[in-house]
Amino acid sequence: MEVNILELAKNCPGVAITVRAEDLINANAMLIAETRRAMESEANTKKEVTLLTCEEVTQRLNVAPSTLWRWKKKGYLTPVEFGGQFRYRSTDIERLLEG
Repeated sequence: MEVNILELAKNCPGVAITVRAEDLINANAMLIAETRRAMESEANTKKEVTLLTCEEVTQRLNVAPSTLWRWKKKGYLTPVEFGGQFRYRSTDIERLLEG
């Protein structure tokens, strides 16, 4: 009789079982494969972040530089300090454009 160890562990977390080494190896391989799929899926859904200059942001959002300054003071749009200058994450700008 073949038992899926992972399903058993999920459905009956308090049960004590005796496991053959081969079954343990197979369960481990299944866990690794499942973890890899989850990590690849997460990596594919993450957007690439680029840093934009103040000028690029003002053009994209059609706002004045003073508006960016006010948003920075209020915490509405937080820049990253990069080499003594401020840059804005492209993901933050996209979020603002989406509403």
